[in-house]
Amino acid sequence: MRRPLLTAAALASVVALAAGCGDGDDWSQPHPRPSAVGALGPGFVDPSASPAPEATVTPRPGSWSEVRPSEGYRVVLLTAGTDRPTKALVTAVREWADRERVDLRTETVTDASDMVHAADRAIGMRPDLVVSAGNELIDALATVTPNHLSQQFLVVGAELAEPTHNVTSVDWSGASFRGEGLGMSSTYDPASFTAARCAAAVRAGTAAVLSGWTGVVVWVDDFRT
Repeated sequence: MRRPLLTAAALASVVALAAGCGDGDDWSQPHPRPSAVGALGPGFVDPSASPAPEATVTPRPGSWSEVRPSEGYRVVLLTAGTDRPTKALVTAVREWADRERVDLRTETVTDASDMVHAADRAIGMRPDLVVSAGNELIDALATVTPNHLSQQFLVVGAELAEPTHNVTSVDWSGASFRGEGLGMSSTYDPASFTAARCAAAVRAGTAAVLSGWTGVVVWVDDFRT
């Protein structure tokens, strides 16, 4: 059976749709190296004493607020878990990405046996940054991240016990889960994952990565300006 020919208008619509899907969506194509738009304010780190790898920095509240990613920043949100803290972190990442016009993709893990493979899939997309939300991912990230030192990772609301220079974390007293082998922190408090704190944590962490302060833990007990 012969298919009916498309009208000129219909054909134009198909072509336009195809062009629209390809424009800005194809991460296989190179793009300008991302950079920070704006600068960290005084008190984010001590310029006279650069933090050592794996050190904890306690930035002055709001010292991260003027830093944004350059246009076309590619981020994969890697998430696992349906608990309230994880949902709050996911919402914060998505709202930040929408506000800053970040090109965001999401890799959601629903099977515990798929954690490592999901992290590999996120890396395989070749983003500028992989943002992790959910305690369930920590052990998988501890396995994967040392093997991909050119890929930047941001862990929000938890941290790795022995992070490499490409893993930056944002934590506070009510968070700081470090993996099953170490158990839950005695100060862990799900109620501390408020919308305001999660939003500040995402901005502080991305500001640190964009500004070159990676491989550290950014501590945001005090986050209100």
